[in-house]
Amino acid sequence: MKINLFKRLAILAALAIPGMAPGVAMAANNVALSSDVFVERTVEKPDGKTVVTLEEPKTVIPGDNLVFVVNYKNVGSTPATDFSVTNPLPKAVAFKGTSDGTEIVSVDGGKNWGPLSALKHTRANGEVRPALMSDVTHIKWKFNRSLSVGSEGKLVFRGTVR
Repeated sequence: MKINLFKRLAILAALAIPGMAPGVAMAANNVALSSDVFVERTVEKPDGKTVVTLEEPKTVIPGDNLVFVVNYKNVGSTPATDFSVTNPLPKAVAFKGTSDGTEIVSVDGGKNWGPLSALKHTRANGEVRPALMSDVTHIKWKFNRSLSVGSEGKLVFRGTVR
C-alpha cells in the first residue's frame, strides 16, 4: 500500500524542532537547526549493477528506509556551549540508529533518557522488558563541547516506515 508522503509530512516535519514547522529555527545558544528527510532507494543501472540513492520522498511505503539529516550551525556572535538537539520520532517510523552512535534515547515519550541498552519498556499489560530500537520515541544529542561562531555540522539518523 503506497502512502502519500504529504499525509505523513505533518508528522515527519516536526522531527528536528518539536512543535514547529520545518525550516530554520533558533535553538538555545544561537544554534540554527534545519532538517531534511530522504528515502533510500536501490536503483538498477543500465549495466545491471545496483546503487543506493537518496531521493526526495514523494511517496513512501511500509518498509522504506528513511534518512533524516539535522543540520546545525552557530549563527551567534559567541561560542555555543552545553546545548542539545532532541528529535521526536513519529509513530509511523521505527528507529534504526544514528550515523555516529552517540545519541541517547527515550522509549517513554521523553520522560526518561539513556543508552538503549539501559532502558526498559513497559507494555500495556504492565509487563516490563528490555527496550528495543522499535520502542524509541525520541533521540537526543548532547553537545558538551563548545561550538565556535560559524561552525556547523550534521546529525544523521535512520528509520523505517512501519
